[in-house]
Amino acid sequence: MSEEKGGGRPQLTRQGSLRRTSLLDAAEAVLVAKGNAEASLRAIAGEAGVRVGHLQHYFPTRAELVKAVLERALERSLERLAETTGLRVRQEDPPAVDGAEGGRADAAEVVAVVLAEQEDPRLVRLYVEVWALAARDDDIAAVVQEFYRKYVAHVEAFVRQGRPEWTAEVCRARAETFVALVEGAALMRSGIAGSRTSAMDEQLVRQAVGLLRD
Repeated sequence: MSEEKGGGRPQLTRQGSLRRTSLLDAAEAVLVAKGNAEASLRAIAGEAGVRVGHLQHYFPTRAELVKAVLERALERSLERLAETTGLRVRQEDPPAVDGAEGGRADAAEVVAVVLAEQEDPRLVRLYVEVWALAARDDDIAAVVQEFYRKYVAHVEAFVRQGRPEWTAEVCRARAETFVALVEGAALMRSGIAGSRTSAMDEQLVRQAVGLLRD
């Protein structure tokens, strides 16, 4: 299933990678269709058609499984951002941003891509169910906090690229506020916590763009 490289983490074989993907798909399916209360390792293994022991070979704990689900979601978001705007985030610490052909991506384009993801009700529901898990499980809460730390760091890198004259503290605060605004908006725009209106969308875009560049 895997091969050791350099004495570090096992590197998955092609077959192992496919199996891992199918397990992540199963975890997402259970969370979206059945909710966080039913998202046990046994239920997810059943959805994938494997034994619990097989699932735990790849993800020993539910927290590790949720972490992988969130990491994949973030990777997909960054891929969509790159495809649409040419903006690429280099996975460094802290992250760095490369614009299209060395230029700067337009903030309105970035906001449009981020908000477009909220058009996918399954994705919004996935995050809502993970939040609910985090409220009850300290290990998953730690995973979610780390996910949002990375999310904020990526936004901060974009802010810093466009406004190099701003201090690190200002860039960080704007990134954190941007993430809080967008994540809260997902609940309203999806219909989970309210009703979406064109006036709200207009104000949301204006405020989000302003946080990134104004």
